[in-house]
Amino acid sequence: MLQQLFNDLIKQDVKPFLAEHGFAKKSLNFSKKTEGLIYIINFQKSSGNSADNVMFYVNCGIYAEELAQIQSKETLTAPKEVECHFRARIEEIALGAPNRFAITSDTNGEELGRTLISGLEDVIHFYDEMTSARSIVDYYISGPYLHLGEESFHLLLQSNDIAQAKQYLNALQEKHGAENRWAIFENKYRAIFDKYGVDFKVT
Repeated sequence: MLQQLFNDLIKQDVKPFLAEHGFAKKSLNFSKKTEGLIYIINFQKSSGNSADNVMFYVNCGIYAEELAQIQSKETLTAPKEVECHFRARIEEIALGAPNRFAITSDTNGEELGRTLISGLEDVIHFYDEMTSARSIVDYYISGPYLHLGEESFHLLLQSNDIAQAKQYLNALQEKHGAENRWAIFENKYRAIFDKYGVDFKVT
C-alpha cells in the first residue's frame, strides 16, 4: 500500500516534472546531459523500510567531463550519483526540504508531492546556475571545502587564475591548518603548484 504511494509519487509527480526540465528516467535515477556535464537526481529508498513506513532520500549530483580528465579517469557516459563530482542531498540545496521523506499511514500524498516538487524546483534552479566544471569548483572553493581540492587547483592553475588559487589555498589553511592531516593535503597541493610553476606559499 505505502510502497504503491511511493511508486505513484515518482510516476505521477516526479517523472512529469523532471521530464519537463529535460531529465530522462532510468529506475529511480533521473539524468540530463549538457555540453560536458551530466545532472543527476537519485531517489534512494531507506534500507529500514517496512510495510508501515517507507522512507527515501533525494540525492543530487553533477558529473563534469573536464574534472574526470583532470583526475585521469575514463569519461563516463552514464555515471551513478556516487561517481559525480558535485554531490549533495536535497536539503543542502533546497531550504525547507527534509533530510529524508517518509510515507506512513498518516501521510497526505498530495501534500508530500507538493513538498517534494517544491524542493526539486530549487534543485533545478541550482542546476541552472551550475553550467561548467568551474561552477562546481567555485562551489567548493566558497566553502572552503577540501572536497575536490586537488582538481580545483588543477583547474584554476590551468586557466592561470593564480589569485583565486592562492585565495583558496589560504582559506583552506585557515580552516584546516591545525588538523594533523593538513600536512598530507599541503604536500599534494604543493606538488600541483610546482607542476604549473607557481610559487607555493601559504600566507
